[in-house]
Amino acid sequence: MTEHTLQERRERVFLVLAGTFLCAMTLLNVIGITRFIQLGPLALAVGVLPYPLTFLCTDLVCELYGKARANFLVSVGLGLNFLILFVLFLGNSMPSVPHAAMPPWQVLQLAAPLALPNGEVVESSIGLYQLIYATTSGAVFASMLAYIAAQYCDVQLFHFWKRVTRGRYLWVRNNFSTLMSQMVDSLMVVTVTFGAAFLRGEIALPALLVLIGSNYAFKATVALLDTGPFYLAVHLLRRYLCLEPGQTAVPGGASLSPAAD
Repeated sequence: MTEHTLQERRERVFLVLAGTFLCAMTLLNVIGITRFIQLGPLALAVGVLPYPLTFLCTDLVCELYGKARANFLVSVGLGLNFLILFVLFLGNSMPSVPHAAMPPWQVLQLAAPLALPNGEVVESSIGLYQLIYATTSGAVFASMLAYIAAQYCDVQLFHFWKRVTRGRYLWVRNNFSTLMSQMVDSLMVVTVTFGAAFLRGEIALPALLVLIGSNYAFKATVALLDTGPFYLAVHLLRRYLCLEPGQTAVPGGASLSPAAD
């Protein structure tokens, strides 16, 4: 296999991992707290469902491409969070078309007054985008703060445990980095999203704790369940990318090994 072919293969795998990471992160921001679901004993915002994928992807990038690539990916995700917030703010700030030209489904008629997450109460009717903005913008901001703390924490802890175990016990750095960073994420995203509602007395402390506990329990369970797939992915991708143990798939980070196309 030529060096050019191998490098292209490595960049394609990174692109798939980065694309999956960014897609999951964007999806959780788009659907956010638009719906709450009951998953067994857990009460979850629907936006949490794709989130464990982000930690699996960053752990794979850490293992196969190194700390610098993982931090770069997290930084790109942070930039996309700002872009999402900017587009949401821009769409909310620009004037609407005249009422006569507005499609009927853009205005929702209300049977009773509706309290929005920001504390505003609307009566009679509400614009569809106004409702979307009210239920997503705060959640995106909370997600962004939690994202900054949790994702960078995940990358740092992954390499901390890798140093502590001297590169052995893959399950230790995969699980302990993810479990600890997702605790940070769960605490921050729920408290920031619902903190104002809690201070206004609209949500009780037990309900807030249920949301935090359910959020973390789901993420922790998925993190433990993905240990097997993580081991398998690392094993298969190391062979596919022609990497020896301890080597990374970046220029200068790994030597070429003979392998069949």
